[in-house]
Amino acid sequence: MTSLEIQSDRVQIKNADLAIDAYLATPKSEETFPGVIVIQEIFGVNEHIRDITQRFAKAGYVAIAPAIYQRQAPGFETGYTQQAIEIGREYKNKTKASELLGDIQGAIDYLYSLPQVKRTGVGCIGFCFGGHVAYLVATLPDIKATASFYGAGITTWSPGNGEPTITRTSDIKGTLYAFFGMEDASIPIEQVDQIEAALQKSNIPHRVFCYQGADHGFFCDQRTSFNQPAADDAWQNVLELFSTTISRGLNSQ
Repeated sequence: MTSLEIQSDRVQIKNADLAIDAYLATPKSEETFPGVIVIQEIFGVNEHIRDITQRFAKAGYVAIAPAIYQRQAPGFETGYTQQAIEIGREYKNKTKASELLGDIQGAIDYLYSLPQVKRTGVGCIGFCFGGHVAYLVATLPDIKATASFYGAGITTWSPGNGEPTITRTSDIKGTLYAFFGMEDASIPIEQVDQIEAALQKSNIPHRVFCYQGADHGFFCDQRTSFNQPAADDAWQNVLELFSTTISRGLNSQ
């Protein structure tokens, strides 16, 4: 399948008086492309998140991964040790929904400032805590398609400890695909059912994918929980979602 030549850059997104570090990957082409926002796990904009951002650019999107821990820990990125998990969770617990919404809107505005980006709505994808944040920011008007991967706490918690994020479901503006591993102890099947019921009740266009034998983090090839068949299937479903909602990419690996 066709794969575009790309370039990548470290950039900064302006949100009021905050400068947010971000990783940008762009096809090397004079054409215009849809924009995609990639939201990190608790481990920062690390090698895995940069790789996903590049994969989208190769598939025909301008993709950006903002550092959602900019206020808590500028420049933070780490691997997948137990110590890293504890630090990442500490930073997660200091985030606030209102700030995350503002920061992702800043990323949308940045994409729209680029001449290569179509101003017809953007896609959003997030993993782990980023999967939770993706569900939250799906309420922003410019986000036409959201892929939320194993976002824990959607039914029970919200950044900043307001009403659980699931209570915002009726405000989602576009289509949402949610991806879960059936062996993920952090997201009981009852919570998956609650998410699907909320999406159905609010008439949100959606699909929920549950992978047998897959655990939390199954999409990440740098984690011991990586599950190749589940990751491959999920990637194809994400590409299908984005190609049918925010303009067609090149459906490339």
